[in-house]
Amino acid sequence: MLKDIIAVQPLPNYQLYLRFEDNQEGIINIQQQIEFKGVFSPLSDPNYFAQVTVNPELGTIQWPNGADLDPDVLYSLITQQTIILTAPVRQP
Repeated sequence: MLKDIIAVQPLPNYQLYLRFEDNQEGIINIQQQIEFKGVFSPLSDPNYFAQVTVNPELGTIQWPNGADLDPDVLYSLITQQTIILTAPVRQP
């Protein structure tokens, strides 16, 4: 997939509006995708959650503490496409 996120807007109830570079867009509920533990524990505070930004170098979203989410997973959730994992082919 490898589509970068180019826009994010925090919404009430731990939801995020996301737009990708190919103009796919939608809303996801982060609370349904992750547990607010470890690096994600600060996100349980709605004011902290609202500090989400796009990291253009990584092509994904992140919070001030460096917590981020895989853009391929987010793209899959928005587009309802399955992520296909492939193993590298080994050359003898």
